[in-house]
Amino acid sequence: MENIGELLALAPVIPVLTLEGAADGVPVARALVAGGLPVLEVTLRTPGALEAARAIADAVPGAVVGVGTVVAPAQFDAARRAGARFAVSPGHTPALLAAAEDAGMPYLPGMASVSEAMALAERGYRALKFFPAESCGGAGFLRALQAPLPELRFCPTGGIDSAKAEEYLALPNVPCVGGSWPVPAAAVRAGNWDRIEALAHAAASLRANPAA
Repeated sequence: MENIGELLALAPVIPVLTLEGAADGVPVARALVAGGLPVLEVTLRTPGALEAARAIADAVPGAVVGVGTVVAPAQFDAARRAGARFAVSPGHTPALLAAAEDAGMPYLPGMASVSEAMALAERGYRALKFFPAESCGGAGFLRALQAPLPELRFCPTGGIDSAKAEEYLALPNVPCVGGSWPVPAAAVRAGNWDRIEALAHAAASLRANPAA
């Protein structure tokens, strides 16, 4: 199984997906993978999220499916049974960290402060989600962390669009960003998969700093 650092290096953008089920999940995933974004985070914000993740894992070759908005330990087992290959949380708690370690699943815990980043580093984590990025200092915050915490890498998520993504991806401690802009809700409702594929192509053309 991959480690989370390897997964974050696969593409400069991880689409953050809120899906109702397999009917929209599979064509959305196919469009994103065709556009060059294979790593997909399906958020556990809808009743059909796990169904969508399972369908993508089964039906879309090349997709690396993970689940996001993991806020309870039991969700790790549910994610694994749905075919997820990694998990993401908006923050972290001792119970979540213990469950992730017990599950042996690549895990991206969330942080929003220097102290949280240091605590996760003490526990052995080197790749972290920075959330909500734009509300918590943005690219300038991560730039400031490079000198005191050079071993850490961050996937910022929250309020990021294509223009802001470029600023983050220029940082040496940012291998990728997470965002929903490659998958507009209107395009999903209209079944406009070509639009989503085009947006994925544009997002995939953003390149992280080689040093990241």
